[in-house]
Amino acid sequence: MALLPDRKLMSRDDVGVDLAFRADVLKGLSERQKAIPSRWFYDRIGSELFEQITELPEYYPTQAETGLLQEHGREIAGLVGRRRVVVEFGSGSSTKTLLLLREVDAAAYVPIDISGDFLHQSSRALAAKFPELPIMPVEADFMQPVRLPLEVRNQDMLGFFPGSTLGNLTPRTAVDLLRSMRGTLGDRSHLLIGVDRVKDIGRLIAAYDDSRGVTARFNLNLLERINRELAGNIPVDRFRHVVRWNEAWYRIEMHLEATTAVSFEISGRHLSMRKGETIHTENSHKYTPDQARLLLQAGGWSPIVQWTDSSENVLVMLAAASEYRSAP
Repeated sequence: MALLPDRKLMSRDDVGVDLAFRADVLKGLSERQKAIPSRWFYDRIGSELFEQITELPEYYPTQAETGLLQEHGREIAGLVGRRRVVVEFGSGSSTKTLLLLREVDAAAYVPIDISGDFLHQSSRALAAKFPELPIMPVEADFMQPVRLPLEVRNQDMLGFFPGSTLGNLTPRTAVDLLRSMRGTLGDRSHLLIGVDRVKDIGRLIAAYDDSRGVTARFNLNLLERINRELAGNIPVDRFRHVVRWNEAWYRIEMHLEATTAVSFEISGRHLSMRKGETIHTENSHKYTPDQARLLLQAGGWSPIVQWTDSSENVLVMLAAASEYRSAP
């Protein structure tokens, strides 16, 4: 098994509390529109729930993207060349990665994820399928610049960012992330990325408010995680999962709405919410193909080719690192 020890790049206090998690929660819940960044969904339980979401019939992105990777994997390998280091941002269970690794004959695989336990588990499972492949997991928040393992830093990279995760970010933050990826991966790198397309609003709502309630449990688990890790006593049963379409921003929004007035403590700080007040937990922006190409270009990437499924649900786009220029 070619699994190397994971690199942990996250700061914790003496009792193991993630300092960035606590800071984001306390800051976000003190604002007028309460909000918590969606990256904190992904503790072990949240990661497992998200994997269940990807298997739901209403959740079209996984099915569409998987089909595109199966159909065009050989073409992708031909365009990027073999023996690249595959760096996956937000790897999760690495399910789609299997399809890519089989085609590109990777020199190494570097999965980056914020959920350390889930990262280690999925890396072990992948190592069993690719015993000759060096796998170097990195526990980190990929929204910040990530230092790749020393063993691969001077090699050609293929960044992999599936799942339409870019849509979770506002356009400005998405461009910042793409620029950060450009810096992490280097001048000779490519990026393979999934983007969710604009489509019927009813279909979008159903994808984020499924009939089995898995997405609701995923959303509410964020409050459970706060209680578990930050000495919280939030009355989770007094919140409900809410999904909205924001026409101005072309995005789905997920919220946690207080069904009654509530008060609670987190890490010794007293907080309260009115009935009907919400915590904004996630965005999922939708893009046209032209908008997606512009986003990549603004982030330092030159689009090469794009593929879409027959129902035009998602885009899978391949881009190369743009040349740095000091002037137009």
